[in-house]
Amino acid sequence: MISVLIVDDDELVRAGLRAILGAQPDLTVAGEVGDGSEVVQAALRLRPDVILMDVRMPRLDGIQATRLVLAKFPADAPKVLVVTTFANDEYVYEALQAGASGFLLKRARPEQIVEAVRVVARGDSLLFPAAIKNLAAAYAKPDGHLDGAGLTAREAEVLALMADGLSNAEIAERLVLGVETIKTHVGNVLGKLGVRDRTQAVVVAYKSGFISP
Repeated sequence: MISVLIVDDDELVRAGLRAILGAQPDLTVAGEVGDGSEVVQAALRLRPDVILMDVRMPRLDGIQATRLVLAKFPADAPKVLVVTTFANDEYVYEALQAGASGFLLKRARPEQIVEAVRVVARGDSLLFPAAIKNLAAAYAKPDGHLDGAGLTAREAEVLALMADGLSNAEIAERLVLGVETIKTHVGNVLGKLGVRDRTQAVVVAYKSGFISP
């Protein structure tokens, strides 16, 4: 059973998400709060697997709330899935930089919302390569962060394919390598970059200028 904490200042949005998620046999709504300022205490109390986080809230926005939550969970942190009205939004890019595992549009279909929760809960990242590329083009300020990461040539190649949205199996096929070998390379990339998941690795790749939008 995947437990979800819903965070949104709009009561109707919360009710809609609660109905969608609660109808699934493998999902349960652990709780809901109406502002980012309430997220940390709720997360510590409820220990959700996934937090559906609104970006724009009146007292504390989803960006800062994401940072605070992840700082409180050095291990086994809940996955943060940002929910936003506009895909090409600086808030979304900042939330991804803060540690969110992906984002959803509020107009997403119910089945897309359900699948997104399942994807991030199992440890995968919800990557939208074209959307992240557009966000990076608009908001990334290259800082050269990757220069000292010490990636091997193969790891750099794997990172570039991750940024294209390829799965481990697809990368393995492209590079004519075993899937387990690719998993090892991906793990090495995440470790060297000091990031939690593939989304964070791709954000770093764009922010550093390693990949140009």
